[in-house]
Amino acid sequence: MSIDTGLSEDNKSESDLIKLACEGDSEAFGALYEKYIDQIYNYIYYRTSNGKDAEDICSRVFLRALNHIERYEDRGYPFSAWLYRIAHNLVVNWYRDSERSDEISLLDQYPPPTMDGSVEESIETMDETNLLLGIIRDLPEDRKELLVLKHVEGLTNFEIGEIMDRTEGAIKALYHRTLETLRDDYNL
Repeated sequence: MSIDTGLSEDNKSESDLIKLACEGDSEAFGALYEKYIDQIYNYIYYRTSNGKDAEDICSRVFLRALNHIERYEDRGYPFSAWLYRIAHNLVVNWYRDSERSDEISLLDQYPPPTMDGSVEESIETMDETNLLLGIIRDLPEDRKELLVLKHVEGLTNFEIGEIMDRTEGAIKALYHRTLETLRDDYNL
């Protein structure tokens, strides 16, 4: 059931699309889906390192969002934070249910640099990259998630706090501790 407002989905603001989707407008929800599908898929893929599972979980995120859109409340957070929160919960369940390793394949996302300069410099850079990736792999799950949300997804501390169900101040503190850990472990 689509409400004819005389505007195309492209000309509507996100808040208009959300309101229409909450009223049952499938085209409005489709526009929101198109806007966020790549972001949510990438987030899930970074967390699972498996394309097939990421596709499955991503489809469940949007199905759950569609089934519960009428419960969505604008609390000052971006709509994407609500979707990330759903994705976060489904990924946590995926790990719990599947008893999978919590390791993120960062090498797939950040391949070692190519050998453009001298061989010695390239090998040193590759060694440093591998050392840093190893340190990141050993971080607790919440710190890895924080790094993905901040540096891969480019979210703000406020948005990350909504996704991780923490205050913005708690996210700042966790990020600071994470950076200290990375610095200390890297300089050993």
